[in-house]
Amino acid sequence: MSKTTGKPQEVPPQKQAEPGHEHQMHPEPEVIRPNYKGSGKLDGKVALITGGDSGIGRSVAVHFAREGAEVAIIYLSEHKDAQETRRLVEKEGKECLLIAGDVGDRDFCQDAIRKVVEEFGKINVLVNNAGEQHPEQDLQEMDMNEMEKTFRTNIFSMFYLTQQALKHMTKGDCIINTTSVTAFRGQKVLLDYSSTKGAITSFTRSLSLNLAEKGIRVNGVAPGPIWTPLIPSTFPEDKVKNFGKDTPLGRPGQPSEVAPAYVFLACDDASYISGQIIHPNGGEVINT
Repeated sequence: MSKTTGKPQEVPPQKQAEPGHEHQMHPEPEVIRPNYKGSGKLDGKVALITGGDSGIGRSVAVHFAREGAEVAIIYLSEHKDAQETRRLVEKEGKECLLIAGDVGDRDFCQDAIRKVVEEFGKINVLVNNAGEQHPEQDLQEMDMNEMEKTFRTNIFSMFYLTQQALKHMTKGDCIINTTSVTAFRGQKVLLDYSSTKGAITSFTRSLSLNLAEKGIRVNGVAPGPIWTPLIPSTFPEDKVKNFGKDTPLGRPGQPSEVAPAYVFLACDDASYISGQIIHPNGGEVINT
């Protein structure tokens, strides 16, 4: 039975070291629903996805491949997870380029874009999805080095990668940024993370206006509680056990329930949509 149907699947208490690994999660997240049928929405496209080794990024990569896109993914150091993403993309009959490194490093981002263009000749869809978080109850106890690293990973990277990718993007191409429900309602133990997600939302809206004349669309996706490696690697076991149960739908979401939003924004179905945020969050109504 699909994880997205029937009785909500129980998540047992569990804890991982950072960065999290999908192959160590139980249950493992659902990447793509068995009944999801591709229809060539992204035929001939090349997509670059950051944080594509696991979670939402992996699911987006596989959905894009099923829709006909060639895929490149950037990841930090989770090599086993990245290899599995490549296997799943290749199973869909598409190529998957793996690029390991830190998106918070400007020089790495420039080199990553160069590798994608050398491999595929172009970039049509840039998905800025990589992210990290470090929960902290008290601002006075926050590690300022970790705070700066969170900003470099979550929002600085979007400036670095987008600046370079735009050199190879033309009218009809698009950019999709992963923000979060925390950008709209806050989260008391994720002060720096929530702040970066607010910045990503503003970046998305401003960049959409900046690129409108060039015909390049910019949109965002703001997931709610989604079962990804970020959860067991950053939250205590008791919070993991109850993760997502406070949503109106009463359960955490699966990456397979988020990735179709990226497909929609990446394809021609969304040709008249820019500067917008889609909210797959389990039914929470927020101020957009």
